[in-house]
Formats: sequence, C-alpha cells, structure tokens
Amino acid sequence: MGLEVALSPLASSVREILSGRTDGASDVARAIGQPPGAPGWFTPDDPIWTVHGSVATFLGGIRSLLFQTLHPLALAGVDRHSSYREDPFGRLQRTGAFIAATTYGSADLADQTIRAIQSMHKRVKGVAPDGRAYSAQDPRLLAWVHISLTDSMLQAYLDYGRDGAIDADGYVANMAVVGSAMGVIDPPRSQAQMTAQLEDFRPELRVDADVRRTQGFIRNAPLPMALRPGYRVLARAAWDSLPPWALTMLDSSPRLAPVDKALADTGLRVLRRALVASPARLAGERRLAGSLTPERDRRTAL
Repeated sequence: MGLEVALSPLASSVREILSGRTDGASDVARAIGQPPGAPGWFTPDDPIWTVHGSVATFLGGIRSLLFQTLHPLALAGVDRHSSYREDPFGRLQRTGAFIAATTYGSADLADQTIRAIQSMHKRVKGVAPDGRAYSAQDPRLLAWVHISLTDSMLQAYLDYGRDGAIDADGYVANMAVVGSAMGVIDPPRSQAQMTAQLEDFRPELRVDADVRRTQGFIRNAPLPMALRPGYRVLARAAWDSLPPWALTMLDSSPRLAPVDKALADTGLRVLRRALVASPARLAGERRLAGSLTPERDRRTAL
C-alpha cells in the first residue's frame, strides 16, 4: 500500500495527460461502461483487449507517431491540420479515446467513434510541399496509418508487455476489424501480411528536414518536468524498436544498450504499478458482466 501511495502523484499526472482527468474517468471511459450487457466488437478473450490494456501502449504510441512521419503525405496532413504542437495532450487524448472506444466499447459506441473520425477526415486535404495532393480519406494513407499503428502496438507488447502471452496473428486480425471500419482496403490479418504490406510502402517513405523536426518534437514532448526523464527513456526505446530499415533511413545511432532496455522495462513496470489498471478496460469488463458474446455478425461482415 505504501508504494501505491508514493506513486499516486505519478499516476495522477499520467492519467491527466491521457484522459484530461487525474482519476482517468474520462467521458469515453464512462461511455464504454454503457449500456450494461451490450456486446462490442471484442471481448476479454481477444488479444486486442490485452494489448491495449497494457502500459506497453505508451511505448507503442510513441513508436507509431515516429513511424508515421516517414510518409510525406501523412506528415503533411498532420502538419497542416493538427494542433499537436499547441495542444499535444489533446491529440494524444483523442487518439487514446479512439483506441479505447473501438477496443472496449459497445458496437454502437465503436461505430459512432468511427463515423466521427471519418467526418473529421473529410476536412483533412490539401497539397503537400512536393506538390502532391493528399486526403485523410485516401485508402492508401489510411492503410499506412493503420499498419504503422498496428505494428507499433504489437511490437511494443511483444518487447515489453507483462500481461500474459498473446496470439500475435490474432491481434493483427483484431485490428483489421477496426481498420476495415475506418475504410482500409484489405488490412493485414497476420504478422506475415503486415510485414509484406510494410515492405510495399518502403518506396513511398522518405526522411527530410520536416520529418526530423517532427520526430524531434515527439522525442522531446513538452511534458511536466517530473515526467520528462521517464518519457525520454520510453521514446528512446520506441525509436530503437523501429524496423532496421527505418533506422537506416534515419541514420540512427547504435541500438540500445542492455541498460537502456532495462530502464525502459523498469519505467513501464513502475507505470503498471502506479496506474493499476486501464479505466477503459475495467469499464468494458463491467459492461460485459452480463454478456460476453461478441457481435459476430458485425465482425464477419468486416
């Protein structure tokens, strides 16, 4: 009990950054708990439930942002239509709400969340610095964002997850349900398919001054002073976990030393002890208490 009390200020700070509330009881967490018994796209038996409830998602989220910047059209959309520099926590909270609602929420909440994001995406379009048009509704860009997120969350869990073994192919297949709903055409349903699709994107990726500037912001996010040392350890681990070919593109420094990996692992263990459990995951479990049957027809249709 003494350790939990000592870690409570850390837990409150992290929860406020992620949800806007020190207790983590965000609007989306409350929505996930309703209506009682309503089925969702997934259940506690699905790998996505375990992965997204793990503190390894902190590292996976950082990795996905670093990874996504490598696509010039995806970066142009973020640069010109996102307030991440002025409000980095707001963007983080919206991304977290999307993941939580689609993973743990009822089928209706997941559908509502997808529709809201698709409506927002209609406004995200323009011309990139290289003269090419971009649109957040472009199936190709949707695919890049989807697989870079899926690969990042999975890799982070495989490297640092501490909530039990998972079926990696099952996680990719779970994420395909979300990707299909978002408009991704033929999302990968296994690790092998995901690796093949990442390889297919490589000719489209590049590193320039805009990429390095954005990645520098991600790696040195303007967090409260007390959280910065721990965040930088996780950011370094996230960087190091990028595919070797991506690190080559970035002229990366040498791979993490064992002591750095140990620091990242320790940091995530401390977070796990401080946060105890995901409020969104607990809300989903409470909602499903009377019914653990997923909406199979919806999942099959996707």
